[in-house]
Parts: sequence; C-alpha cells; structure tokens
Amino acid sequence: MGKKNISDQGPDSFGNANGEDIVDISGDAASLDARNETLEDDVEESQKDPLELLQDELKKKEDEIAKQKHDFLLYKAETENFKKRLRKEKEEFSQYANEKLLKELILINDNLERAFSAVNPTVESMKEGVDMILKQFHSFLEKEKVELIESLGKKFDPSIHEVLCQVESEEHEENTITEEFSKGYQLNGRILRPAKVVISKAPTKTDSENAD
Repeated sequence: MGKKNISDQGPDSFGNANGEDIVDISGDAASLDARNETLEDDVEESQKDPLELLQDELKKKEDEIAKQKHDFLLYKAETENFKKRLRKEKEEFSQYANEKLLKELILINDNLERAFSAVNPTVESMKEGVDMILKQFHSFLEKEKVELIESLGKKFDPSIHEVLCQVESEEHEENTITEEFSKGYQLNGRILRPAKVVISKAPTKTDSENAD
C-alpha cells in the first residue's frame, strides 16, 4: 500500500506510523448509536400492551381538553370583566352626560332668581330682566345646536308639525299654518318637539253657492 502525505489526508482519516491512511469512523459510530436508540424506543413502544397505548393516548387527549377548558374559562372571565367595566362606564356616562347642559341652565336660573329678588322692581325693570334671561336662554339653545322650527305662514308638514285644529279661511290657501300654540324645535335635523299649530281649510259653501 502506498504512502500519502498527511496534508493529503481527508478530514475523516489519519495516518499510522507506517504512513497508511486510517479512516476515522467515530462520527458514524455516534450516528449509529442514535439510530439504535430510536429503534430500541420503537421496539419498546411496539412491545407495550395495547391497553397501555390506549391509556397513553387517552391521557394526552385529557391533557389537551384540560388546557382548552382552562383557556376557555380564562377567556370567559375576561369577557365578563369587560362587560362589567363597559356597563359601569355606561352608567357613569348616563349620570353625568348632561353635566355641561345643567351648568348652563344653573346660570340662567341664577339670573331668574336675581330678577325676582330685586327690591321694589318696576314693570319696566322686570321686563328688561326677563328679556335678558330670554336672550341668554336662546343663546344657550343656539350653542347646543337646537333650532327653532319656522311655522307661521308655512304649509303644513306632518313630519314637523302637529295639528290641533283646522279653521276656515278665505285669506289663506288650504293647509296653511295660521296660528302657533307652541313652538317646535329640532336638534341637528332631528325633531325634539313638533310645533303645535292651527291650519286653514277651505270655507264651507252655502246652499246658494251650491245652487250657483
């Protein structure tokens, strides 16, 4: 057998004293041992009693079910806590939603009390005080986007008007609003209160007119 230089030897070989190549099989031996262990495990598994195998599978399924049950209960608890928190926030919002409006109304109430607590008020001074309070109230409604529904002289519209009665009129076209008992208001186009009105209708013809 010919001799080789050490530099010519492969990574898995080494030279002996005579310069001959000797193959290093330590890596293959380790791989072989691992395969043998796997085979031994497979053999051991195959040698198990079928009942034991079923029990092992059942244990795995029970563990999976227990984990899923735990996750479900955790999710359910989190959902219930979220619902309670949402319900509490909703109740608090309902209690304090009108806080800003009430503060404005309190200011108007203060002016009313001042007007009625004035010493020896005259009719003129009372009128001026009420007029000032009325302007303040109108400003409050305008600030809150509450708009007055114009009714007098308009055609009756059932979506914004409520008819109290009809009155015969020769001066107005039929279904024209001739009188307003209470004003109507709307908020951003949504009716808060319809206007209560009186509308016109055509006069009833007399017997002579019918004959003509």
